Amino acid sequence: MSKKFFILTLGCQMNKNDSERIAGLLSSLGFTAVDKPEAGDVLILNTCSVRQAAEDRVCGLVLNWQELRRTNPDLIIAVTGCLPGRDKDGRLRRKIPGVDLWFGIDELPRLPVWLKELNSAPAEKDYLAIAPLRQSPAQAFVTIQTGCNNFCTYCVVPSARGRERNRPVKDILAETRAFAVGGGLEITLLGQTVNHYLAPDPESFCKNNPFKERDDFSALLWELNQIAGIRRIHFTAPDPQYINDAQIEALKLSKQMNYIHLPAQSGDNEILRKMNRKYTREQYVEAIKKIRAARPDIAIGADLIVGFCGETAEQFKNTLDLYQECDLDISYNAMYSERSGTPAARAFKDDVPRAIKKQRWDELQELMEKQALRKNQKYVGQTVEVLVENCEAGLCSGNSREMKFTQFLGTPDLVDQIINVKIFEAKEWVLKGENPKFQ
Repeated sequence: MSKKFFILTLGCQMNKNDSERIAGLLSSLGFTAVDKPEAGDVLILNTCSVRQAAEDRVCGLVLNWQELRRTNPDLIIAVTGCLPGRDKDGRLRRKIPGVDLWFGIDELPRLPVWLKELNSAPAEKDYLAIAPLRQSPAQAFVTIQTGCNNFCTYCVVPSARGRERNRPVKDILAETRAFAVGGGLEITLLGQTVNHYLAPDPESFCKNNPFKERDDFSALLWELNQIAGIRRIHFTAPDPQYINDAQIEALKLSKQMNYIHLPAQSGDNEILRKMNRKYTREQYVEAIKKIRAARPDIAIGADLIVGFCGETAEQFKNTLDLYQECDLDISYNAMYSERSGTPAARAFKDDVPRAIKKQRWDELQELMEKQALRKNQKYVGQTVEVLVENCEAGLCSGNSREMKFTQFLGTPDLVDQIINVKIFEAKEWVLKGENPKFQ
């Protein structure tokens, strides 16, 4: 009888892409995916370690899964991702008893050996060489880089995923071409500082690539834009310190999404310095101006943290001012959460009360929602291109090229197709439109 596996993913797009590789590996070994833990023989928890709440959730989930051993005594519980990746001394594992396999994602190739039933299976040398099992035939995450060299003081990524490592151009292109041959339409490039991509094999760039002597990331975007079948290309998350003229020029390539997500974290220079973000407010604003000059109608999003160590009311106001000055479309806002083992936890006191953090988060969220509603009005009467991701009860939905969530009446056969939708109403978080076929 075929063994069954269940994967639960906590975290970012990188974690989701890693889970696709885990699923791809297990499927190649004869395992079958199931959609609930009660049906699985191997339960894998792919973890995030950005905030304390994520760690607390892992403890609770593992405890619940252990109850399943009453009916399945051979059950294997595995934890991977960022939490084991940063657990250098085993302290975190000791806090979560009942885990059979605890490994960083870069150790994924060894999983077949660890699973007793498959201990003679061959292993890949590099986990990124494992073919992912895509959740969608039309959309794919393509990891081009793992790890990070920047050591932002609040961040656990360098300890969880190690130093920056860039995939060969030839491997990225091969994965994308294979996806396109299978009908793939949209790719999202993933990396911790994705626009700092440095090609290990620059000789793999085409001779006529206009960016190859200027910037490796821009050259990679150009190569991907040449792949037949791929119609939309997105990337996340670039670092403002690495934005350059070549990358801004590459945003104008025909298949690039009309959206860029550029994390800011704070609008105050002193807070940026304490975060070890290697750019100033002024440099961030200048980058936004150059991006808009090159592509005036582009939508722009950011990440922002409120309540970082020592943040004053005036410093928080600088973040609000930055949001307005840059005229952002959206931001993903977070209240600072101290992470053990980070430089910030060692060097600074988490001294902004939670109530103040929540108040500042609410104020920033209110500004974002007000601005999102205003900015979305320009789409009323316009036709946007939507990659349909879902259709239930006659209501289809997906993202436009501006990463605006869009809904319209349609049928399930439109899922995984790109459809033109004319917008008749715009709200904060949704554009409502109509497909000419269903008018």
